[in-house]
Amino acid sequence: VQLVESGGGSVQAGGSLKLSCVASGYIAGHTCMGWFRQRPGEEREGLATIYRGDSDPPRYADSAKGRFTISQDNGKATVYLQMNSLRPEDTAMYYCAAAPACTQGRYGGIWKVGLAGAVSSHYWGKGTQVTVS
Repeated sequence: VQLVESGGGSVQAGGSLKLSCVASGYIAGHTCMGWFRQRPGEEREGLATIYRGDSDPPRYADSAKGRFTISQDNGKATVYLQMNSLRPEDTAMYYCAAAPACTQGRYGGIWKVGLAGAVSSHYWGKGTQVTVS
């Protein structure tokens, strides 16, 4: 399985970017796709997850609700992340991931999303940098 992100770049505060993640290889068993980001010096955080080809609504972390939208094009095995009203604190490396299942829950009062199952079953792209100034 290979995941390749694109669409990152530099943008002014208030601007928008749309990230793409193309999946290739045998990904049939990895129906959960998600977008994550990692700011410098911080842990990686989940932003949004979606089940490929499923009618269930996508799930969003509190940090992504209202500004970020995850979507998919099953015909192209591609997952997108539309990011609007970008802020300097959105500056980070953004990653696409795939797993057998998604997970979500409230931790310390904050709603979070992530990947379920063993870490060894997760696939990650190499990331695309987003810089907001």
